[in-house]
Amino acid sequence: MPPRRRYDQYCSAARALDLVGDRWTLLIVRELLAGPRRYTDLHADLPGVSTDVLASRLKDMERDGLTGRRKLPPPGAAYVYELTPRGRDLLPVLHALGEWGSPELAQRRPTDAVRAHWSALPLLAALSDVGTGLAEVHLDEGEFHLYVGAEDGPVYGHGPAPTAADARLVMDAATCAEVCRGESAITDVVRAGRVTVTGDGALAKALRAD
Repeated sequence: MPPRRRYDQYCSAARALDLVGDRWTLLIVRELLAGPRRYTDLHADLPGVSTDVLASRLKDMERDGLTGRRKLPPPGAAYVYELTPRGRDLLPVLHALGEWGSPELAQRRPTDAVRAHWSALPLLAALSDVGTGLAEVHLDEGEFHLYVGAEDGPVYGHGPAPTAADARLVMDAATCAEVCRGESAITDVVRAGRVTVTGDGALAKALRAD
């Protein structure tokens, strides 16, 4: 890999971009907001990244204090990458970047890869305006869960919720995209019957306006 380039400017924005401005870095953060991930899992959920580039980015991120690497105890015995508190502090940056880029989701390109959990962060932001709790989300492409209001640890995870969810949401891809683009509030599409909400937790009741 070529030497890493820096802006060499005494400016907080430039210094931040020295750390996270390389291609793929913020998308790696997006994946690691789900908690510890193996290299093979990261590579599978970052279609288009080469193995050399991914390894280089992870090495840079570990050196810069954004991620750590540890070995799982047996029987796992695999290495996983995870965000440090400094790396997790990038969550509002990704929220802001996603909000700014949401108009670009107007049309899905034929070449676009899709993963269900890529909707996790915009839905997390939408649900944060309603309440807190563990939400399970079912989309056409798959399912994931969200820790709405969590102050530390993972903010989302793959697959069904590990414990009973406070709210379970089922919606189609078009409705999800509309909410992610900020065109409709999550409570509005629930009231319109476009999202099915089940569960007895405070979050489900707030979504249904029980």
